[in-house]
Amino acid sequence: MIQIKNIHKSFGDKKVLRGISFDIEQGMTTCIIGKSGSGKSVLLKNIVGLMSPDEGEVHLDGKNVDSLPIGELFEMRKDIGYVFQGAALFDSGNVYENTIIKLREHGENDEIILENEAKRVLSAVGLLPDISEEDSLYFQKEWENLRAKNPADLSGGMKKRVGVARALVGKPKYIFYDEPTTGLDPVGSEQIDFLIARLAKKMDVTSIVISHDMFSVYHIADKVAMINKGELAFSGTVEEIKNSKNEVVSEFIKRFS
Repeated sequence: MIQIKNIHKSFGDKKVLRGISFDIEQGMTTCIIGKSGSGKSVLLKNIVGLMSPDEGEVHLDGKNVDSLPIGELFEMRKDIGYVFQGAALFDSGNVYENTIIKLREHGENDEIILENEAKRVLSAVGLLPDISEEDSLYFQKEWENLRAKNPADLSGGMKKRVGVARALVGKPKYIFYDEPTTGLDPVGSEQIDFLIARLAKKMDVTSIVISHDMFSVYHIADKVAMINKGELAFSGTVEEIKNSKNEVVSEFIKRFS
């Protein structure tokens, strides 16, 4: 479980988060919604320890993230996969190198282990045939073709999938998605939604998705938290948000559905 307790965060005179509190339950997909500039991405960065709150605490599996020594924080991040907005692939590396970078950062240099993990996660996101076919000539041909591609050779949807594959490396307990469908057409967005929902069940991970796309939220969320002007405006199920009488919530749904 992730417990967010009274989080405040400011940048100079600008107050971005104003006392946010809610829980993210194990094994569920929680969507955090809100308008641009509402504080969604800042909250996500506080959860993973990329930022420190000015006040309040984030507890991940019972540990206060902000108080962890750097070594323990580094270990904790092994349990977290992060899918950046726009995929954030490194132009200087090919698909293989982008996928296994997390393992290299944690000291893994055995090419057999790295290659096997890359095949597993790229298969999981649908960029390779099922991993059970690994010994087939077809799988090997697809693998050799894919691994050497650079980000510039990939479509927007493929870049997103490589970003998700990278997040799956090491079998994390938590995956954080920052606006995963931004920049995609409706078909591409629906494919990523389906992928997020399928991975949540197949990989048994807890997913946290930052989004303002209610179509996506309705398809993938178990729980929804809405931030408005740095404050928690709503926390509940998809059915509850659909039936909410809160004017701020209703206006947001109408605009982004």
